[in-house]
Amino acid sequence: MKEIKIDPDKSLAEASNPPAVHSDVSTMDACIEHARAIKIEQLELIKSKDYDFAPEFRDMTIQLYLLGVMWKFAENLGNTNDARELVFTSMKTMLIQDRMPKQKAEKRIEFLRKMSKLADDHDALAVAIGYESVPGDSSLAEVFDHYVDDMQVSGAFWRLYDRGRKIMLYGGLFVAFMVVWFVTLFMPGNSTIATLAAGLIAAALFVIPVFLIGIFMYRAKIKKFKQAD
Repeated sequence: MKEIKIDPDKSLAEASNPPAVHSDVSTMDACIEHARAIKIEQLELIKSKDYDFAPEFRDMTIQLYLLGVMWKFAENLGNTNDARELVFTSMKTMLIQDRMPKQKAEKRIEFLRKMSKLADDHDALAVAIGYESVPGDSSLAEVFDHYVDDMQVSGAFWRLYDRGRKIMLYGGLFVAFMVVWFVTLFMPGNSTIATLAAGLIAAALFVIPVFLIGIFMYRAKIKKFKQAD
């Protein structure tokens, strides 16, 4: 399908104006093009802020924000009835265009669909701010500013979790390998099943304490954060 070409000399406000969309370009393509332009602009605006969020949280927040942006844009194009559903389809197409496997993109959309609504059926903060945004504002920074002091989505906390996960994985594998090697070399009379069982038990004896220590550290940090708050 034919793509919209946005003149770099024109403002994003002009690019988002419905009359500028050619009649032979689908609304979905127009929404994706608009979302990409807004994403580039907003990411440039927050570059100097050096936000340190967990990668998964950062990606989810940007995607929810863009859902709100596309939602308003689709309504401006005259799609008032099915605009919300249209933007989820547009987001899935956008993810696939960004080389995400189709099955993974579908799961991602289901996840975003759940996260886009709060328990009281209100729109999530990122979606609401994206919907109310205008080209050139600092709306994405406004979203992230709400979570700057939230330790549970911080990059430092995510890195701690990632290191702990790797310690459990590689440490457990190493311990299991060493026990299997020791049993095979010095206790050759054992069956293969018994040798493997010994390795698994040894790995569990390593992983379980590390996991419990991680849980303790997590609870301690959360408790400390809540007291400081």
